[in-house]
Amino acid sequence: MKTILRWLGRIALGAVALLGVLVLILLGIGLYDSQSGERTVDNINIEYTTADGQTLTGYLSTPDTPGPHPAVLLIHEWWGLNHGITVLADALAGEGYVVFAPDVYRGKLAQTIPYALWLRLGTPTEQVYVDVDSALTWLRSRDDVDGRRVASMGFCFGGGHSLQLGMRQSENIALTIIYYGALVTEPDLLRPLVDAQPVLGIFGEEDRSIPTQDVLEFEAALNSLNIENEIAIYPGVGHAFLNEDNYDQPGAAGDAWQQTLAFLAQNFGD
Repeated sequence: MKTILRWLGRIALGAVALLGVLVLILLGIGLYDSQSGERTVDNINIEYTTADGQTLTGYLSTPDTPGPHPAVLLIHEWWGLNHGITVLADALAGEGYVVFAPDVYRGKLAQTIPYALWLRLGTPTEQVYVDVDSALTWLRSRDDVDGRRVASMGFCFGGGHSLQLGMRQSENIALTIIYYGALVTEPDLLRPLVDAQPVLGIFGEEDRSIPTQDVLEFEAALNSLNIENEIAIYPGVGHAFLNEDNYDQPGAAGDAWQQTLAFLAQNFGD
């Protein structure tokens, strides 16, 4: 018995040591990410205060012409508020939309997959909900924004939160745009979207994280609730196939971007 207990103790000690090593590795990766390359602060041009006194930040891009304009709340990928999101925000602003990309990681930015995963799992979901809701309230309150014409839009991590925002605040969201984000396939959970306007979903046929079967079930659930939707599954591409380097180029990414612009224009009227 003593021998068994001794071995169990060694195994437990080894597990604790291994966990400690993993934590140190992740901390080291996080330190590397924060000290090298791009920083969130480089992509922030707005600071605002919420109703409860919390200071939040983000990136705002506006059209050159006077408003009020339709608007897009743009939610970043699991990397954080990086330069790529600001490029896409500027591209949308060039089409006549006020675009706001909130920093829901509150200053943290990943450049490696392990640290992106750490931020994705380590940032409390409720905190993200609060920050996204606050960003929507701030965006709709601007004088240059037509509060009746505001869309949510996000990529990957942001795509899932775009859907969640549409479900939470359907009365304040006119359109919901999801780029390969986590889906909800239960009709009862999607029912709040009935009060909102159309849903656009963009997905890749070879996406292993968002299987085609999930996309089809999502589409079927929307149809069962008579929620107007456009669901596109692009062949030959996987997850995160659109970025700042290819959104305006021929191919699946360029086609998806043009579909998004057409969806916005059709539903917002100009």
